Amino acid sequence: MRRSERIAVLAKYLNDYPSRLFSLSFFVELLGVAKSTVSEDLSLIRESWRSKGLGDLVTVPGASGGVKYVPCLSEEAIDRLLKDLAGQLADSHRILPGGFIYMSDIIGDPVITEQVGQIFANMFSETQADYVVTIATKGIPLAIATARALNLTTVIIRNDNKVTEGSSVSLNYITSSRTIRTMSLSRRALKEGARVLFIDDFMKAGSTAQGVVKLVKEFGAEVVGTGFLVTTAQPEEKMITDYHALLTLEKVDEALAQVVINPAPKKQVK
Repeated sequence: MRRSERIAVLAKYLNDYPSRLFSLSFFVELLGVAKSTVSEDLSLIRESWRSKGLGDLVTVPGASGGVKYVPCLSEEAIDRLLKDLAGQLADSHRILPGGFIYMSDIIGDPVITEQVGQIFANMFSETQADYVVTIATKGIPLAIATARALNLTTVIIRNDNKVTEGSSVSLNYITSSRTIRTMSLSRRALKEGARVLFIDDFMKAGSTAQGVVKLVKEFGAEVVGTGFLVTTAQPEEKMITDYHALLTLEKVDEALAQVVINPAPKKQVK
């Protein structure tokens, strides 16, 4: 097998399984070459991906070590993506009754969600999370993309009990509109002592996020990171304080058919 063919195979495996640790022995057996040859091929991939801002190959030393692909976007690519998303979401045709904006088509775009997931994965790479948690339904694609980039399992909190979930833990919480809702999670979903990331599409006051934090504590687990695609500028004081936001919705004016939304300034990332 020529070097170009080996590199194509290596890149395919690494890209298909981000953040998964592969031993060099795995690739030695797969390609039928010496370990030194695999190491040289991986070095070429690492240099190429780094130079183009396509991510990194991280080497983990030791007998149980190996190499893993850590996806990430360059600062330039992130800025370009967020400006493009802000432009799309600022379209007045997206305004819904009640001052909401339509986002389902963007959240349902697998290319966009994969990139957003990589941004969140890079933000929370040092948290040593065990799970990515979201609440049904719109946050699911973003949570799955983040979990894929981190090689973690996605856990979905529901607003009702499902027979297929077994016994559940439920919690009532008050939304920003002062209505009482219930969130529910299977007792088998989280292990005691687990560290979880909460990823969702939208936050206004933060009551849902606060409810998730409380529900996770019922399992003896801890939320170690929280990320949203969009948060509103008002109310300025949220019910949670430690979070990351990618976009800030400044204003929705139904009368003037105007939406003002911008990439969240770096100083606002908490």
